[in-house]
This record gives sequence, C-alpha cells and structure tokens, in this order.
Amino acid sequence: MSRKMQWVLVGLVLLSLAFALVGCAPVAPKDTEINVLCTPQEEWCQGMKQEFEKKYNITVNYVRMSSGESLARIQAEKANPQFDIWWGGPIDSFIAAKKDGLLEAYNSPNFKNLLDQAKYKDKDNTWAGIYVGTLGFCTNKNWLAKNPGAKAPTSWDDLLKPEFKGQIMVAHPSTSGTSYTALATVLQIRGDQAGWDFLKKYAGQVNQFTKSGAAPAKFVGQGEAAVCIVFSHDIVNEIDNNKLPLEMTFPKEGTGYEIGGMALIKGAKHPNAAKLWFDWALTPEVQALGPKYKAYQAPTVKGVELSHPELLQVKLIDYNFQWAGDNKKAFVDKFTNEIAAAANLK
Repeated sequence: MSRKMQWVLVGLVLLSLAFALVGCAPVAPKDTEINVLCTPQEEWCQGMKQEFEKKYNITVNYVRMSSGESLARIQAEKANPQFDIWWGGPIDSFIAAKKDGLLEAYNSPNFKNLLDQAKYKDKDNTWAGIYVGTLGFCTNKNWLAKNPGAKAPTSWDDLLKPEFKGQIMVAHPSTSGTSYTALATVLQIRGDQAGWDFLKKYAGQVNQFTKSGAAPAKFVGQGEAAVCIVFSHDIVNEIDNNKLPLEMTFPKEGTGYEIGGMALIKGAKHPNAAKLWFDWALTPEVQALGPKYKAYQAPTVKGVELSHPELLQVKLIDYNFQWAGDNKKAFVDKFTNEIAAAANLK
C-alpha cells in the first residue's frame, strides 16, 4: 500500500472517530449572556451580576422585581420567555410557578451542598433554596420616644392596638413575597376564619401598602409610619448600614420565615448559562457574598458562617411552604378583592 493511501486511510479513521465522538457527546455552544429575573434588593442583584461576569465572562442582564411582580411577569411571558433564571424571593411563588408549568427541572451537581435536602429543594428539582430569612417587626424609636405609652409590638395581636391605627406600613401581598409570607403566617397560626378576621382588622391599621417588601423598613425609619412588618435581615440593613432609628422585635407566638429560591425558566433562550448560574449559586463561595452587598439572610449550603445568627434564634412556626404556594393565587385574590385593593401602592 502506498504512503499516500495510508494517509488517506488514517484520515478516514480520524474523521469517523470525530463523527462518533460528536454523536455521542455533542458540545453545547457557550452562551455569551444570561437574562436574570432578580428579586432581592438592588445592591445584591448588582453584586451578583458583577461577580458572575468576572468569573465566567458572560454578560448578565437583570431586571429587579418583587416576587409577586416576578411571578406575574413569568406567567405573562410563558409563550415567549424573556428570562433564563429567576433568582431570589420566597419559594411560595416558585411553588405556584411550578404548578403553572413555568419552571424547568434541573438536577444540579451542587445539590449535595445543601444543608437540608428535603427542605431546601423541590422533590422534582424545579427550584432550590439559596437563603433563609425570618419575619420581624420594626418600630421607629423616635416615634416611641414621642409616645411614651406605646411599646414596640411583640405579638401579632399588638398590631391591632389603638395606638397603631394608621401607623403600620407593610407591602401588599399581590406584589410582595414578604407580605404574602406574613399573610400565610397569620392564617397558619389562627386558622381560616379567625385568620381572615384578623387580617381584615390588621389591614385597617395600615397607613399605606407598598410594592416592595423591604421598603417599609426604610419608610418607617424615615418617620413615615411607626411600625412595619418585614424580613428581619432588611431591618438589620437599615439599622447597620443606613443608621435608621429602628427597634427590631419578633412575635412571641411565632413568626413565619422564607426560603429564598431560584429556578430555571422553561423555554429559556440561554439554558447553559442559566445552569451555570444555578450551580454557582449553590456554592459556599457565592452564598458568603451576601453581607458584602448588605444582604444578611442565612445560607442554605454548608461551609458559610452566619453573619447574624440571632435572626434565626427566634420562635418559628412550622411554616407550610407547599400549602402557601398552592393557595397563593386564591389567598392574594381574596385579600385584594375583599380587604384591600392593590391600587396606589407606594
């Protein structure tokens, strides 16, 4: 056989091998950008963008929305999704999104990092927990000084005291996962009838409903109302970083809490980058970034030191996330239609 023929045969063998390898293990094209729907505070969203871009050289486009707005946006775009991954916000909304067929299951290799496999991820792998936060009350210290007969609330019943009439600020549950967590907490503590009766009276005490769950802590700190119901890590942020005169308390009968979630959006245009973000967000390296960007939620993975352990050292109710997620639309509609319309939110 001539040398030329030998080289031809070698070339054919190599070509066949190449085709076989491509057939067995197709190489996915690298995404150059990712569209993130981000629910936590703006500074943390911006920080995550910068950290991801620096590590992977992938452009991050993000929009910051409250969890209620995020769920509505994903539902509206179901036929043509504009986001690849939804990062942050209470998992009640992710459970509702799963029910509507909006999320893509993904078996991340980093699920092994989770502290609690049963609590911090969906059994069908459609969402994973990325942080934990507890509900608390914050009261303006200057208002307390001017009203010496009043005390910061330490129970849900305290919110109905006459001195707090028109002095409470909270987000609306139609736009805010924080407020929906509070609503679902009350219903779980008191039961259906007594819970809705309480919510009707509590809404009558509200000065104004806001769109964002974290906003009431800022407004109360600035003196626009006396008391707010928000996640405790948002209170810490306003006290530590913005030096607002706030006193943080927790309800003695128990408080609700959130598991902040993330999920891939079904039909995403950049699925490879979305999976990369998902895996990255379940590492200790990333979950330790929170305090750098003034986010003090507790981590869901091993190997991260708690920045504020006292926020978890409170009485928690046995919060039923599945029930809260399954009933989210019905409960929000009932609150909006029968108690407080979602108009003119601050």
